Amino acid sequence: MLKPLADRVLIEPAPAEAKTAGGIIIPDTAKEKPLQGKVVAVGPGKKDEPMTVKKGDKVLYGQYSGTEIKLDGKSYLIMKEADIYGIV
Repeated sequence: MLKPLADRVLIEPAPAEAKTAGGIIIPDTAKEKPLQGKVVAVGPGKKDEPMTVKKGDKVLYGQYSGTEIKLDGKSYLIMKEADIYGIV
């Protein structure tokens, strides 16, 4: 597993909704990028700035936050802790 450096966080995004509340199936091309996920790994933080989030936290982040990476066939996001809006 990837070990993030400094204030970076590795997040496993929540799956995109496959159906609307009314039961309409959403095709892959129309699915919105999820805005929450689970923290998989955290860096050690910066000098004088310890990390707030920890492994296992469910977090909210911006729609265009982070960089998508693939590890072992799964998609993850890596981003700075400052790009995370909050812990759910």
